[in-house]
Amino acid sequence: MTVQYVTPEGMLQPVPYHHVAVGTGTKHVHVSGQIARLADGTAVAPGDLAGQVAQALRNTSVGLAGAGASFADVVRLTFYVTRWSPEKIGDFMAGVEAVADEIGLAHPLPPASLIGVESLFEPDVLVEVEATALLD
Repeated sequence: MTVQYVTPEGMLQPVPYHHVAVGTGTKHVHVSGQIARLADGTAVAPGDLAGQVAQALRNTSVGLAGAGASFADVVRLTFYVTRWSPEKIGDFMAGVEAVADEIGLAHPLPPASLIGVESLFEPDVLVEVEATALLD
């Protein structure tokens, strides 16, 4: 699968992600919302946004690998962050940067949205990550 990332002239720059991804492939991979939990359900980084972002991305990487994909195949990321405010961007990006090399997540990121929500399904969950990838 080939993904070409583009940030066309005339779109807001700089941003920590590309605005457009063009993927060629026939197999869609959708990784459901991943949170900061280990496989046995143990919570990771309670109260720590950066730590939870890092673990949720690790879990997303595991989900992609289970389908034969990697972050190189991702055409879209969606982040849901509880009680979001712009002051949290430093902690958020610290979590991304902490695991980027480990999981093969390029910078700038694939096209991404960060959506602030009041809460997620459990009170200690601060972030959830979803990914969409294309494979040949």
